[in-house]
Amino acid sequence: MRTEPVHAAPIGLFARYLTLWVALCIIVGIALGRLLPGAFAMLSSAELQHINLPVAALVWVMIVPMLLRVDLRQLGSVREQWRGVGVTLVVNWAIKPFSMALLGWLFVRHVFAAWLPAGEHDAYIAGLVLLAAAPCTAMVFVWSRLCGGDPRFTLAQVALNDTIMVLAFAPIVGLLLGVASIHVPWGTLLLSVLAYIVLPVVLAQAWRALLLRKGGEAALHAMLARLEPCSMLALLATLVLLFGFQGETITRQPLVIALLAVPIVIQVYLNAGIAYGLGRWLGVPHCVAGPSALIGASNFFELAVAAAISLFGLRSGAALATVVGVLVEVPVMLSVVRLVNRTAPWFADAPQPCDYDARPQAAD
Repeated sequence: MRTEPVHAAPIGLFARYLTLWVALCIIVGIALGRLLPGAFAMLSSAELQHINLPVAALVWVMIVPMLLRVDLRQLGSVREQWRGVGVTLVVNWAIKPFSMALLGWLFVRHVFAAWLPAGEHDAYIAGLVLLAAAPCTAMVFVWSRLCGGDPRFTLAQVALNDTIMVLAFAPIVGLLLGVASIHVPWGTLLLSVLAYIVLPVVLAQAWRALLLRKGGEAALHAMLARLEPCSMLALLATLVLLFGFQGETITRQPLVIALLAVPIVIQVYLNAGIAYGLGRWLGVPHCVAGPSALIGASNFFELAVAAAISLFGLRSGAALATVVGVLVEVPVMLSVVRLVNRTAPWFADAPQPCDYDARPQAAD
């Protein structure tokens, strides 16, 4: 079976200074939102069936190039590292959504209830659930490279998670929001799954097959190189847009932002720790345990934000909660990368099947 090249790619300027770019996008987005409220109001009103079209377009530009990297035929290779695969599947689908729902209920309805607007409690919990119900796709390749992860394992995991996400995202979100007694607009939720998961995966796989048929691996990698700046610019533009939409709320209620960040940060470290600890206990190598922890901890925030906007509106508490997820995702995940790299000696006695030079690199 043909696999992707397994040589570790160098970390580019964007990935190395992700925290700085996110901080700049926050500042620019909030400033533009306050200076140009009319323009952002016009952008926020550009909707079709409750799906914001500018956000949808940016999400597509962002994730389709990432999904081009995914070879669904890699699903067969998950048997090579079945322990690592099992760990991330358990964390992603049996622990993370449910632990986030529990943390959301605990902190929003109880610990921080007095400091959060009572009318938004349900919406905040819904946003947190949406954030945790889909494992990371777009950024997971960056996290894996930063910790020297096995590219084949990462590709196989992304392919498997994307396949499961097509079937499981809507039912899990519906179940958890139903348990929390939050109304679920099933039509909009299913349309979001179609728009942000099914169609991008199908398009990316068809495009990938066409490139490989016409020019082989060289054509595929040339296209990926050309598209990568577009994908990164779309990510930055999405952040500017989202913080522009929520700028007034963020500046008016900074305490709300800080309080919503608490369960998100706890959830990241909790699930990363569970995945990493299980990997060590099961004897998997560091090049598998590292990406397992990072895949298990990170979220597909692009989908979460888009789904929250589609389901509850641009200025809803749910959308704000997912934007807080974007705010904390990069710096918190980079701290997890540092922990994973510094604890690599814990895995010195584990087998090392990675046949390429992909030593962990420190994240700046």
